[in-house]
Amino acid sequence: MLAALLYGQEDLRLEQVAEPTPAAGEVVIQVAVATTCGTDLKVWRRGNHAKMLQLPTLFGHEASGRIVAVGDGVENWQVGDRVVANNSAPCMKCFFCQREEYSLCPDLTWNNGTFAEYLKIPAAIVQRNMLPVPAELSYELAAMTEPLACVLHGIERSDVSQHNTVVVLGDGAIGLMFVGVLAQRGNRVLLFGGNQQRLQIGQKLGAAKTFDYRQIEDTPSVVKEHTAGWGADVVIEATGIPRVWESAIACARPGGTVNLFGGCPRDTTITVNTEQLHYSELTLKGVFHNTPKYVRAALSLLASRMIPFELLISEQRPLQDLEQVFQDMKARQVIKVAIMPTN
Repeated sequence: MLAALLYGQEDLRLEQVAEPTPAAGEVVIQVAVATTCGTDLKVWRRGNHAKMLQLPTLFGHEASGRIVAVGDGVENWQVGDRVVANNSAPCMKCFFCQREEYSLCPDLTWNNGTFAEYLKIPAAIVQRNMLPVPAELSYELAAMTEPLACVLHGIERSDVSQHNTVVVLGDGAIGLMFVGVLAQRGNRVLLFGGNQQRLQIGQKLGAAKTFDYRQIEDTPSVVKEHTAGWGADVVIEATGIPRVWESAIACARPGGTVNLFGGCPRDTTITVNTEQLHYSELTLKGVFHNTPKYVRAALSLLASRMIPFELLISEQRPLQDLEQVFQDMKARQVIKVAIMPTN
């Protein structure tokens, strides 16, 4: 089968590899749609990821499709079922899993390789994080379950109350997903980004106001102008750039919460104003990945069609165009692209 493998920094190759066969407890799906993700872009540009993969590796982690093979011992699934599988599953046994802190599980089962004609789903994911796709839900939207699950986890960890003013820094797919969910829940969302088309999509998803950071000298000052001089109740950082992490902290009001959601390059650091952190009683949180609870909630929200997440799909492309798609993502010409491996 044709599959994408990542060998290093911006070194992505399409190769013919053996079709996967399921071992006990596993299934194989024919990939209908694999959506691109900002995390994929960062990994492609950096040539690494601290948690999810080791090079060289099959690449991609968001997909939906139908089961074409079932391993021994698999129950309640059969060939032909439409499914979406998260890219991980917790062990359910460790110190963190016993405390239901599943995203911190040191023994997470990871799965990569969605940019391919077929994808093998490990047994742990089949058991805990593979879900049926409702008949009325498109494969394109279903493939977005994993990133939306991360967003729902991030919101839950951010102590957002209804009618809060929330600043979202970053107009990538994740930032825009945050806007859609937060606005739908009745919050006033201020979105900062650097692309007019994406900021317009943010408005369609419910942002109360959008700002082009390229036209702003001091983002925290602008936030205070729109919050009676105090700052935002909650700030979501969704770029993974250390200087933006520092700006995010400065955007929060006294008593506010800052969710440092975007993953920065390995071994980077930030500087925090200790006086502000202490006397303003700020809460700073790093939030990573998702949990089975939010995978299910994400698929349910997508199926409800309450939020027009289809706005995030810029186009459909065949697998053969994947290298160009990443170049287009790097140039910020597209948001998410639906890769169709078998079309």
